Amino acid sequence: MEITAPKPEEIRAAILVASDNFNDAAQVGKLLAKEFEDVFLSTNPELAVKDFESRTPDMLVLAFNSLEKTKRYYLGLYRLSSSIHLLSHRTIILCKKEEVSRAYQACKKNYFDDYILFWPMSSDNLRLLMSVHHALRDLAAMRSDQPTSAQFAAQARKLTELEAFMDQQMALGEQRIEQANRAISQAQQDVGEVLDGFSQKITQGELPDALSARNVASLEREIKRLKQEVIGKRLVTVAQSVQPIKQWTDEFKKDCAPMLESARTLTTMANRVRLTILIVDDDDFQRMILSELLGADNYRLVFAGGGIEALNILRITQPDLILMDIKMPDMDGIETTRRIKTIAQFATVPVIMVTGNRERVAVLDSMKVGIANFVVKPFDRDSLLAKVADALHP
Repeated sequence: MEITAPKPEEIRAAILVASDNFNDAAQVGKLLAKEFEDVFLSTNPELAVKDFESRTPDMLVLAFNSLEKTKRYYLGLYRLSSSIHLLSHRTIILCKKEEVSRAYQACKKNYFDDYILFWPMSSDNLRLLMSVHHALRDLAAMRSDQPTSAQFAAQARKLTELEAFMDQQMALGEQRIEQANRAISQAQQDVGEVLDGFSQKITQGELPDALSARNVASLEREIKRLKQEVIGKRLVTVAQSVQPIKQWTDEFKKDCAPMLESARTLTTMANRVRLTILIVDDDDFQRMILSELLGADNYRLVFAGGGIEALNILRITQPDLILMDIKMPDMDGIETTRRIKTIAQFATVPVIMVTGNRERVAVLDSMKVGIANFVVKPFDRDSLLAKVADALHP
């Protein structure tokens, strides 16, 4: 009986080959089918969105004969599809020699994931297969639901709050122990004074109607005995019972010291993890201003020139905060935010809306899609940094 090794997960991934030329798409599909089980073709422009949404590909191979057609096709998907932003996938451009430089720039800007010099048919056809394998492995790693370094760092920073809370509670506990000690000491003094006063009144004959005694001295000794041996000892016992609590708090602080030191070290390490801010604005000048204002605070800045580009970038980037311009030509900030909030992975990522005014309608529409705050142009540096900090560290 022959035992076969299990197939890698990427072998079963769905691959969609898109082109406006059936023969080109079929040629690429045939090559991919040698190693991948679910390869589909999409060559009818009128069915482009339907093909993508019905096949839900993990890998989109763009087999157009020009980069311009590739961009137009992919931009059309983002404009017309209601679910492309929900489907994590990877993209590979097949390009000609004359367009290698432009394809490189498009991938560098995160418009696409990778490119291959393919037209005319390359002698290294295996390069496409290898690139698809790499892209699908990268996609699988992203989908693995492993916490990111930024998520670890966010939790580690909260340890600082825990240490402060523990210090506050320990101080409060010590304060209450001290109050109990003072109360017991005062009780001892008060009881003693009452008994002494009572004894004095008896010896001086101030209570003739309330009390008669044949041996005043004996009664006085009895009161003194009660004061010292009965009441006094019990109060001393109560006072002594508080001391172990004080000792426990001292030992607790000492035992926790190494763990708190580890927490402080972890917090220091967490503070070195750069938080990622995605800046979405179609204005180059505004992006430059935000880069200057935020760059000094050790944030990792990622830029998108519009809503569609932002949704595309989110396929490979997990931001900690998004600064979203409200007015953009391809897709406005409100619609882009609405789509982002429907993606489970990004639903809790805070979005700060950037606007040139505070029109009531814009404010209300923005609030409806779940933004965290507003920033008004022109930017006030202190206000901007404060709102960014509040959003990142609520």
